[in-house]
Amino acid sequence: MRRSSIEVGKIDWLTVLLYFGLALLGWLNIYAAVYDQDHASLLDFSQRYGKQLLWIGTSVLIIIFLLLLDGNIFQTLAYPIYGLSMLSLLAVLFFGKEIAGARSWFVLGGFSLQPSEFAKFATALALAAFLGNTERDLSLWRNKIIAFAIILLPAALIIPQPDPGSGLVYLALVLVLYREGLSSSYIMVGIGMAILFLLSLIIPLLYLQIGLAAVAGLIIFIGRKIRGFWLRVVGLLALSLVLVNSVDYAFNNILEDRHRNRINILLGKAHDPKGIGYNTAQSMIAIGSGGWDGKGYLEGTQTKFDFVPEQSTDFIFCTVGEEWGFLGSSALVILFSILFFRLVHLAERQKTRFARTYAYAVVSILFFHFSINIAMTIGLAPVIGIPLPFFSYGGSSLWGFTFLLFILIKLDSFRWQTL
Repeated sequence: MRRSSIEVGKIDWLTVLLYFGLALLGWLNIYAAVYDQDHASLLDFSQRYGKQLLWIGTSVLIIIFLLLLDGNIFQTLAYPIYGLSMLSLLAVLFFGKEIAGARSWFVLGGFSLQPSEFAKFATALALAAFLGNTERDLSLWRNKIIAFAIILLPAALIIPQPDPGSGLVYLALVLVLYREGLSSSYIMVGIGMAILFLLSLIIPLLYLQIGLAAVAGLIIFIGRKIRGFWLRVVGLLALSLVLVNSVDYAFNNILEDRHRNRINILLGKAHDPKGIGYNTAQSMIAIGSGGWDGKGYLEGTQTKFDFVPEQSTDFIFCTVGEEWGFLGSSALVILFSILFFRLVHLAERQKTRFARTYAYAVVSILFFHFSINIAMTIGLAPVIGIPLPFFSYGGSSLWGFTFLLFILIKLDSFRWQTL
């Protein structure tokens, strides 16, 4: 059989089944989120659920196309795909249409496309291609710089749209570097930077600078007899001061008011349940009102009367919480968890470093979306506008996630040819 044919017996059908299960459950909940008795037909393509059904159908064509390709083509074309994706992110800044305050979309007639959704699988491919070289040593600074540049470039192009939420997704790919040999000290530094980031938003800048200097002085005094110790501490202090000053500047000069307000509400520095905090407040009410087993399908009052804006997209999880209750919400979380464990299993059984790296990139991106999206709906994370994978309304996101996942499924089905 030719390499470009679909090896039915080699495809991981459990992952495929999980994909379609999530997509169809998402479609049913999108129908519930926008349900109107005057437009109740499941095949009403003027409604969001009708459009989502079309996108699911076209996703099937994408799946067939990907599975028919030669498994080697993804590594061969990884850099060209990445380059084209970066050009599209640059172009949308100048020629894109502004929707909901962000210039993130190309619009042609009635069709809109969000290039940041496709940049995720493009970046995953490029990172996998770079690390796929078995001689690529992440202990070398040159390799670390290139790997971080591949990750940070799309984020740097997406954040100015402004779409900080989609830009933050790429930070999840640092976990891929850790799996491929990056020292755990970088993860510790990253955690420290995250803590400093939060402190920068809570503590006045001057007090934080004085505190950092005092802590550094104390550490130097304690370890003063260790040769060269003070140089490392001073270096970390300089890095910390650069970070806290950058966060302060970005927060006050780059982020828009809506982003600043959402962060302040999450941190308890502001309270605006009828304004910028309205979405989250209503989402939490909807989920809480679902109780143990929910109000029943199409019976959600918060959903039916449109109390939660963007309920079919970013806040789709609150529809599940209201109509299916704790049991339904837990079932959805379990379903996603099964998918993540399965993808980790696929990652570890790959025969090439390229395929393994790509697989872990898929897990990292999907898990970031899943955890942050649900955290947004229950008030544990600021509203940064990222969809629940395969579940939220949107053609670009569904197609982007379909490319992301089924490239992996194709690579997995192709692994036996690399023995």
